[in-house]
Amino acid sequence: MRYTTAGESHGPQLTAIIEGIPAGLMVSVEQINADLKRRQQGYGRGNRMKIESDQVQITSGIRHQKTLGSPITLQVTNRDYAHWDEIMSPTAEATAANSVRQVTKPRPGHADLVGGEKYQHADLRNVLERSSARETTMRVAVGSLCKQLLQAIGVEVLGFVQQLGTVKADLTKLPKISNLKALAAVTNASDVRTYDAAAAAEMHSLIDQTKKAGDTLGGVVEVLATGLPVGLGSYVSADTKLDAKLAQAIISINAFKGVEFGDGFSLADHPGSQDMDEIFYSETKGFYRGSDHLGGFEGGMTNGMPLVIKGVMKPIPTLYKPLRSVDIHTKEAYVANVERSDTTAVPAAAVVAEAMVAITLAQAVLAKFDADALPRLQTQVKAYHDELAQY
Repeated sequence: MRYTTAGESHGPQLTAIIEGIPAGLMVSVEQINADLKRRQQGYGRGNRMKIESDQVQITSGIRHQKTLGSPITLQVTNRDYAHWDEIMSPTAEATAANSVRQVTKPRPGHADLVGGEKYQHADLRNVLERSSARETTMRVAVGSLCKQLLQAIGVEVLGFVQQLGTVKADLTKLPKISNLKALAAVTNASDVRTYDAAAAAEMHSLIDQTKKAGDTLGGVVEVLATGLPVGLGSYVSADTKLDAKLAQAIISINAFKGVEFGDGFSLADHPGSQDMDEIFYSETKGFYRGSDHLGGFEGGMTNGMPLVIKGVMKPIPTLYKPLRSVDIHTKEAYVANVERSDTTAVPAAAVVAEAMVAITLAQAVLAKFDADALPRLQTQVKAYHDELAQY
């Protein structure tokens, strides 16, 4: 399975094309739109989310709500394009009038300057329009489709906020991982997408203080996945390790700078005897682990325990208290341009991380099992589970 996205932040629309989804999957457009709405929500978001109300349009690959096995095209219209049609027109010629909004002052922390140097753009809007996190809209749409595929074989995926700024959710308040639907009900009801009500109140206060100061906040998101077959990925080559692919998927999200599995970097704080997940066996469970310090992976392969992956998002670099920069045309020092911005997008980033994990897991499942049609895929997965039960 593979996919690609296209479109600029203020262009006419965003598009995704997905190949390799099995035929026969019932697709809920309502679920995709619900996930798109989840991405747009969150305390601390900017005014762009008041303009856009993302709704997916399916233009190929699905008929009568079922996938055909052919490429699927998803589209989301940018409503804000109405205010940018002259500046962002794909066909109109550049004029002196629309050059007024030319961007020549790169913003620290963004792709602006490096992208301009790499592609030789005189107008940095050509960089920031594509490097914008608006692109993640289509990743969420693709991820929602992949979640529906995974649900058809008993796999659930959920992302939420573990930390926002200096405020951390209390892990002792985390509901049982074995019931992700119950956890989803709690986190989806929170506008900072966390399970800890006391921490949520502190996060609100911190966001308000930070907004008044003209600054921004980062944080840590966590993604859980349950019901995964044992043995997705492989130890035989570096490029077949599934945890490595998931790490790349998380780091590919705008502003993400770190990733960890299970107990992650805190594993360095303990001796090995405390960090390893001991193996047990029972006739009802088969082989199982007594803990999940390693986050569901051993040797780059899923081991049957819940997947636990965390990603750290840096504070948004677009500040209302702009940083110093240099104009690429005049080479004069300046304060960086301020594009419309959020105080924090960590709650939204949790939804994007959830989508990226779902996409990567769907790719791993379809690489391992027969993927032409959903009933055949389900049969293959069940047969594999039965085979493992006899090991």
